[in-house]
Amino acid sequence: MTASTSQQRTPLAELLDLTGRTAVVTGGAMGIGLGIARRLHEAGANLLVADVDEAAAQSVATDLVAARPGSALAIRSDVSDEESVRQMVRAAVESFGGIDILVNNAGIYPMVPLADLDVATFRRVLDVNLTGLFLCTKHASARMIEQGRGGRIVNVTSIDALHPSMVGLSHYDASKHGAWGFTKNVALDLAPHGIWVNAVAPGGITTPGTGEMDEASMRAFEAIIPMGRMGEPDDIGRAVLFLASELSNYMTGSQIVVDGGRLLA
Repeated sequence: MTASTSQQRTPLAELLDLTGRTAVVTGGAMGIGLGIARRLHEAGANLLVADVDEAAAQSVATDLVAARPGSALAIRSDVSDEESVRQMVRAAVESFGGIDILVNNAGIYPMVPLADLDVATFRRVLDVNLTGLFLCTKHASARMIEQGRGGRIVNVTSIDALHPSMVGLSHYDASKHGAWGFTKNVALDLAPHGIWVNAVAPGGITTPGTGEMDEASMRAFEAIIPMGRMGEPDDIGRAVLFLASELSNYMTGSQIVVDGGRLLA
């Protein structure tokens, strides 16, 4: 029997089963991160919910633990700060014995036209969206290598990693193009260790953050989505679950676009 035939005969339930694995989701307290955390937890993973909003992260962890005792933990984490990232990795190891899945979801996207964009804002967006992704990947992958059982890293990029969606996001687009390039190179770097690195590129997703955008811009964006609606956090959660599970066992350095067809327009 060939390896591919053996994989085809693995029951679907086993392919999706994350029981015994530990996942870290940055920015996991709300929006897309919350949608991801819920799906990974539902599949059986233990969850470390990392977010700068510790109270919100704790609320999420409490709900998850109520469904499965001992299966979730919250931690305040600033992904742009290396010591904070080290503490996040230590917390996962001390509480659950290791890290098997890292989801780099934390990100910010203040809407600022170029003429009004200052250096401090530009640097802050890159610090969180790109440097933070680097720091989390560096320290989590080091632990995965030490464990010797491989791992999965999923980076939440954006359709803006491929094509600009609207004016006022030049700093965000720069960070997300960088995130996609980083994903591909690190996939090469970590493949010998059995660590697969992929990305999910969301389109317009209804989150607390999008609620801060002006209504005219939101309506204009939604009007050209072929599926006729904004996405929900769970739409991204499902895609991340696919990449974190054995369903995507022969994928690394790939990016899945989840945008309702927005880039087609």
